[in-house]
Amino acid sequence: MSEHTGEKTEQATAKRLEDALKKGQIARSPEVQTVFVLGGALLALGMTGGEMWRTMAQLLATSLSHLNTPLTPNTMQGYAISGALTLGKCVWPVMAATVTGGLLAGGIQTRFRTSSEALGAHWERLNPLEGLKRIFSMRSTVATGLGIAKLSVIIALCYGVIGSILADPIFHTSVDVARIAAFMADSSFHLILRVGVALIVIAAADYGYKFWQTGKDLMMTKEELKEETKNTEGNPLVKGQQRRRRHSISKRKMLAEVPKADVVVTNPTHIAIALRYDRKTMKAPRIVAKGIRLNAQQIREIAQQHQLPIVENVPLARLMFKYGRVGGEIPAQLYAAVAEILAWVYRVNAYRYYREQSL
Repeated sequence: MSEHTGEKTEQATAKRLEDALKKGQIARSPEVQTVFVLGGALLALGMTGGEMWRTMAQLLATSLSHLNTPLTPNTMQGYAISGALTLGKCVWPVMAATVTGGLLAGGIQTRFRTSSEALGAHWERLNPLEGLKRIFSMRSTVATGLGIAKLSVIIALCYGVIGSILADPIFHTSVDVARIAAFMADSSFHLILRVGVALIVIAAADYGYKFWQTGKDLMMTKEELKEETKNTEGNPLVKGQQRRRRHSISKRKMLAEVPKADVVVTNPTHIAIALRYDRKTMKAPRIVAKGIRLNAQQIREIAQQHQLPIVENVPLARLMFKYGRVGGEIPAQLYAAVAEILAWVYRVNAYRYYREQSL
């Protein structure tokens, strides 16, 4: 029934998966991207945070030490340039780490393969009607619901930490700058730790869902599977015709070799094996033709037309048909039996030649 309704019931083939990868139709989760970007930023802050803090503190101290100096356009320009350079020095490791994290997340999800088709211009995406369909589609609704659920989970996990931070006595007492900095660092660490764990769990679940959804979208109907098989392996009817044509050509070539044989071994009617042996060029007798039923009958008819000896040997004919191949030597275990037949053939031919010479 599913074959007629076009229901996708078949798993995607290797070719379909390869085509989907070329088009950029793969499982991708923005949450994985977020985790890698956030992880890169935190790693950079952990490695350069101390130096960044000292550099900014030194810049602030230097700026405050010049408060008694009259401000002129030149001095303000110098402060601006110095501040921008210092800010860039502090920020560039974090920016480099976040960009690297984003590229790494994208590469892992795309298996480090680029898709030229995905990078191409798709003007149909600019169609407002298609955009509205995507916005109000069931998939978009599900994505919105999942986004709200993710945000709710993060808020629930962070609510306790935020409550404990707001209840800290630091907000009601006078403390020095070092205590404020330590409090901010400690609070940020606990908050980011909660958010990071939540994001990792959400990213794993989201990627698993996207992977399942992509696999479901790439499933095929039975008609699509048949069509792909036909395009990949060729039309069965055409392949059958080609196979029959090759068989017909090889059969004609085989029958053309029968007149060159020395003897034909039969079963007596179902199997026929044509053998040829040349002591000067062959190490062992060779099978020049073999066949069953109609082919066997044609081999016997050609042998009779060319007055070739026909020997009935049921077990020998069966063994040569089963284990021998056309153009190849006979199996070694059959040497003795075939040698007896060839010896008989040579005696008959010699006797016939002697009779013809006598007459």
